[in-house]
Amino acid sequence: MSEGLPIEVTCRVVGVSVSGFYMWKHRKPSARSVRHAMVADVIRQVHHESRQTYGARRVHAELVLGRQMTVARCTVELVMRRLGIAGLPGRPRYRKIPNTPTASDLVNRDFARTEPNRLWLTDITEHRTREGKVYCAVVLDAFSRRVVGWSIDSSQTASLVVNALGMAIEDRQAEGVVIHSDHGTQYTSWAFTRRALDSGLVPSMGSIGDCYDNGQMESFWARMQVELLNRKRWNTRLELANAIFEYLEIFHNRQRRHSSIGMLSPIEYEPVSYTHLRAHETPEHLVCRLLL
Repeated sequence: MSEGLPIEVTCRVVGVSVSGFYMWKHRKPSARSVRHAMVADVIRQVHHESRQTYGARRVHAELVLGRQMTVARCTVELVMRRLGIAGLPGRPRYRKIPNTPTASDLVNRDFARTEPNRLWLTDITEHRTREGKVYCAVVLDAFSRRVVGWSIDSSQTASLVVNALGMAIEDRQAEGVVIHSDHGTQYTSWAFTRRALDSGLVPSMGSIGDCYDNGQMESFWARMQVELLNRKRWNTRLELANAIFEYLEIFHNRQRRHSSIGMLSPIEYEPVSYTHLRAHETPEHLVCRLLL
């Protein structure tokens, strides 16, 4: 009898024959069952000695490497599952959530402007030296391609972009300028947004993960990469910082001829073009006249 019920009734309920039940009851355990029972004892011991931290992978490694047992990992997993033991779960992996935009896109990939201080573009680049990385933030006037603000540091913090913006604000003394950036944590920071708004600027941000939304800025970095950063191996951060300063202030702003502004440098282009564009001369006519 089982739990007060006759064997015949129990077998009828579960759908097996009485003879089959007695054959199963008196059957010798299979070699597999015996082996699993032996392995189970060792698995319990290994799991206990690991302070209940090991999962199937490490228990299997201890059996094979530490105790020279021949056992498949799937067997270890099966036995541990039957015993109701498991390793400690790893540290939870949190999905990175994109930074919440603090401004909408006011540019929509239209970087053309008819005068300075209407649209500034900003971004960060990095480059490695033998000492470590150097980070550079730049503010670029979309009209003349002039670098109006920059900052260089050994770390990529909000102060890096705030300092670059502060330089542009102090140098240009302009209000109502759209300052366009990506969604980097430095640009969504309270410090950067507050500095822009307090100075009368209008923040703008492109869509997440789309480099074309700040395409003119990306083109600037690509030129700087070819013309400066990739031309040699830099030994120290100071060496690279000095070279970036010289490139931005001397070469790019004052010497480099830009095809998009009539083969003039940004500093040459701004006063000439602004005067003639105010007189309703189109940029195309200006470029042609300057080249004649």
